[in-house]
Amino acid sequence: MPEPTPALAARNLTRRFGGVVAVDDVSLEVRHGQIHALIGPNGAGKSTLINLLAGELAPTSGTIALRGASMARARPHRLALLGVGRTFQRSNVFRNLSAFENCRLAAQARLPRAWALHERASRCDVSATAATQALAAVGLTARSDAPGEALSHGERRELEIAMCLATEPSVLLLDEPLAGMAAEESTRVLDLLRRLRPERAILLVEHDMDAVFAVADVITVMADGSVLASGTPEAVRNDATVREAYLGEPIGSP
Repeated sequence: MPEPTPALAARNLTRRFGGVVAVDDVSLEVRHGQIHALIGPNGAGKSTLINLLAGELAPTSGTIALRGASMARARPHRLALLGVGRTFQRSNVFRNLSAFENCRLAAQARLPRAWALHERASRCDVSATAATQALAAVGLTARSDAPGEALSHGERRELEIAMCLATEPSVLLLDEPLAGMAAEESTRVLDLLRRLRPERAILLVEHDMDAVFAVADVITVMADGSVLASGTPEAVRNDATVREAYLGEPIGSP
């Protein structure tokens, strides 16, 4: 069962860019043991919200709490050390490094060892083990020696998730992880999310409605920077306001 205190919570979160309100008084909770999906039309404010939660942007007003502790002004490196991992909309890997080295660097950033300044990275068993396990989790073990530039688009997206997992996060913020993936790759990632769910809190921003309704425990719908609806997949699917926002189209598979 989800814990009483949310792993990550936003309360009345607002972000303005001059006269434009990108996120308007948004509240949501991401709980341990749940996949919380964030959906909405383009321009709804989803990416701005995830950037606020990840510390990439500071809120104009409102609060952000990680396991009950205020994090509204925490920067990304601080949140990473506290167990918040995130992926981005666009591929964000070191193209000249192998998949393994990409993951090992991520692990080292999460677990810095100041006393090992003169130790070779290749001799750091902790980061090597984390990298190996992360690659295995996303199905890229056979591609561990391939440089980032040699990976397909879908493989790079999977590598980004592996880099995130190498930091051993307790909270995952995933910004459109399925974008551009083939059907087989998407299925593999959805299976991974199901395996990760029991031990983590996951916020999933995604446009693939079939995928969202297949894995989400809670769905929050945004439009024009505000929350239209939030609840179980079934409640959201039957919400008249949500259907209107999607131009009357059915939301997710029945």
